[in-house]
Amino acid sequence: MTTGEIIAAVVGGLFGIIFIPIVIASSFYLVRQQTAAVIERFGRYVRTAKPGLHTKIPLGIEKIVDRPSMRIRELVLDMESKTKDDVTVTLRIAIQYVIPSYNKVFDAYYKLIDYKEQIESWVYDAVRSMVPNMTMNQVYENKDEIAKDVEEKLAERMQLYGFEIVRALVNDVIPPSKVKDAMNEVNTQQRLQVAAEAEGEKNKILIVKNAEAEAKNKELQGIGIANQRKAIIEGYKEAVQDFTKGIPDSASKDVMSLVIISQYFETLDRLGGDSRSKVIFLPSNPGAAGEWMQQMTQAFASAQEAGFQAEEPQPARRAESQRPAVETVEHRVESVRSQPAKKSQRYS
Repeated sequence: MTTGEIIAAVVGGLFGIIFIPIVIASSFYLVRQQTAAVIERFGRYVRTAKPGLHTKIPLGIEKIVDRPSMRIRELVLDMESKTKDDVTVTLRIAIQYVIPSYNKVFDAYYKLIDYKEQIESWVYDAVRSMVPNMTMNQVYENKDEIAKDVEEKLAERMQLYGFEIVRALVNDVIPPSKVKDAMNEVNTQQRLQVAAEAEGEKNKILIVKNAEAEAKNKELQGIGIANQRKAIIEGYKEAVQDFTKGIPDSASKDVMSLVIISQYFETLDRLGGDSRSKVIFLPSNPGAAGEWMQQMTQAFASAQEAGFQAEEPQPARRAESQRPAVETVEHRVESVRSQPAKKSQRYS
């Protein structure tokens, strides 16, 4: 062999060693699960390959132009619109879509240049046809209806282009920050009003209960005071009876005079021994005590006279009932006049 033939053989061998593996490698391709492969030959659609190992004509004759996913995908869009009460809101809408079958891969790839922009346009159209007829509060309340309307309109159109709309969701309604702050302030004031009403109702119940308790307390105090006075009267009655039995010549009024004098000196003793007593001027000589007793006796006599006038209007019986009291009063007046002048003593 000549030198030229040897060189040609070497070059041909090297070319075969390098080229043949490249050709073989480019003849096989792999399609993963839940994925499709769009195959073109010289720029023309040939077939859609499903998951698995496949072959194609190498050297660029057949090419894989796209590998669309068969899984559910999501597109999140922020749609701005104006409500019926002139508030501009932003709706955050999530569109879930899928290529339902391998037969729809051709339509999904070739019929739309940019399917995402097309979906956004149709969603925007659906939102603009519904939201301007609602107030701000109605938009919040009817998010599901808005999502349903978007889903129905979008599904009807996108199925012509190889896509199936699985679900449309209105995830959020975003008002302007000032409107949001105003709404929060309104809600805060409403809740404060409810709290104030509850507080007022609580105070009302407490006042009523306190008034009922105070009324019951006063009632019980009145019963206690009445029982106390009744017991005192019974004690006086028994003391008078015992005194008159022990001293037959004594009268009931004499016993009461002695009781009054005893209470008078007990009062003086308590006032003098109590550190909290204020400055009080009381007569302290025996004549003054008799005068004070005389005044009390006159008061009792007047009360007794009034009672007799109400119960026994006959003049004769009234005169008889008043005579001992008058004689006693006159006797006390004469005894007081014979006493020296009264003196005043301060107790603190």
